[in-house]
Order: sequence, then C-alpha cells, then structure tokens
Amino acid sequence: MPLIAKPIRTKYWRPGHDFVEIVASAVSSLLADGDIVVISEKAISVATGRIVDESGAKPGLMAKALVRVWMRLVWGHLLGRLCHLSHKTLRRLRRYPIPEGEAHKEITLRHAGLGQSLLHYSEGGIDVTNLPYALAVLPLQNPDEVGAVLLRTLKEICGREITVMITDTDKTYSRKGIHITPRPKAISGIRSFGLFALILGRVFQWTARATPLTVCGRPMKVDDALTVADLADRARGFGAGRTVWDMARTFHVGFMEVTWEMLDQVEHNPIVIVRKVD
Repeated sequence: MPLIAKPIRTKYWRPGHDFVEIVASAVSSLLADGDIVVISEKAISVATGRIVDESGAKPGLMAKALVRVWMRLVWGHLLGRLCHLSHKTLRRLRRYPIPEGEAHKEITLRHAGLGQSLLHYSEGGIDVTNLPYALAVLPLQNPDEVGAVLLRTLKEICGREITVMITDTDKTYSRKGIHITPRPKAISGIRSFGLFALILGRVFQWTARATPLTVCGRPMKVDDALTVADLADRARGFGAGRTVWDMARTFHVGFMEVTWEMLDQVEHNPIVIVRKVD
C-alpha cells in the first residue's frame, strides 16, 4: 500500500531535554491506528547527552595518518572515485581539515575502533553535523529500550495501535534480499560489514536507504522497515546541512563556530509520522 510521511517540527533538542515528553506532546493528538512514528537517533542521542567534545582530543599517530594519508589521498582519489562519490565530495576529502579532522579521527578510534574509523564519514555512527562547536554525538547504546519506552508512553496517551521506529541516516545497501550496512548495529536481518558494506554497496550501486535501528510494535519485514526509514529520512530534511561543510556554509562561519543559538533557528523535524494510504 502507498505510504505518506508527515514531518513533525519541534524545537532543537539539546542535552537534558525530555525527548519522551517532546515526542508525546508533538504527535499524540495526530496518531491513528497503524501509524509508524519514526524518530531520529541523533536527536535522541543529543537529548540524552551522548556527546563528546573533540576539541580536547590529542591525536595520536594513527589519527594523523588517517587524515593525511587515508582521507586525503586514498578516499580523496582512489576509493572516492571507486565509490562514485560526487566531485564536490572528492574535493572536500582532498582538503580534509587537518587539525579538526585529526581530533575527530582520534575520537572515532577511541569510541568505534580502527575498522569504523576507515569510513569517510559517520564512523561507528559518530556524527558532527547539526551540532555546535567541536561536539560530536555518539550512537545510542540501547535503541530497543528507548523505542519500547516511547511506544509504551504513546500508546498510554493516545490509545492507538502504533509502531515506533528509531532510524539513522547512514545507509543500508540492499540487493536481492541481502541487506548490509557500515553501521555497527541495525535491526535483525541487516548485517554490519563496516567499510566493506560501504564499498560493495556504492561500487555496485545497490539500493541505498536509511537504516532502521529498532522497530517496536507491529513486526515488519526488513525491506518494509527500510522503505519506511528511507521515506521518513527524505521527509525529515537535513536541518542546517547534510555535512559539516554545508552546516558551516549555512551560517557563514567556520567549522567550530556554529553555536546552539544558530541551530535553534533552523527547522528541525526529528519526528516523522508514516501512514498507509487506502
């Protein structure tokens, strides 16, 4: 059946915000039986304080090598072309910022390991877009538990039979019933293969969709969950920008000069209601 997606605009979620209350207030009066409430993992991670300050990181030799050789040379030329990255992305990789990039890679090495740090973005689900200063957000450790709390709260308030899904913009690549992702974790049926998943999916141009991290409520087939996750991701938009470069350009400042107050002014749609259309 065809689906429609309704993005729900809220204030920008900062550390300490009660995201369960925000979600409940925003959607409880809008829900119907069968609706799927899709929520951004990043927004929840920020609200729950899963943030690290990269400005204090002291890069080691591995972090420096990843930036100066792996990112600028290997990704900027060989792997980037092999994976069909855009010319704009290739230019940015070849000019990957050295001090900020080295600090970022040091953080990804600590929290996600070398294998994930070989990715050219969102290593281990660690993200720096739509965040101020030199802050980076870490992925949720327990998306299933968070989704269950949200589902229980929403059902108690609205009395509807609904499903809650938490998703990430990182892609899952699919072909002939095989689903792989660079992310360390996703729903059952999607396998995590790190850099190999990214290269295989992009080189051979497998179907790329946003990744569902948990589905709480009515069971869904993997392909259906991926379809819903990607529809919601497209409806949600990119906030201040798809990348840290775009975010800085939006506000006409340097990478580390974006503030909380700037982000407050941007439209944020961390929640999307996906509904079947008869």
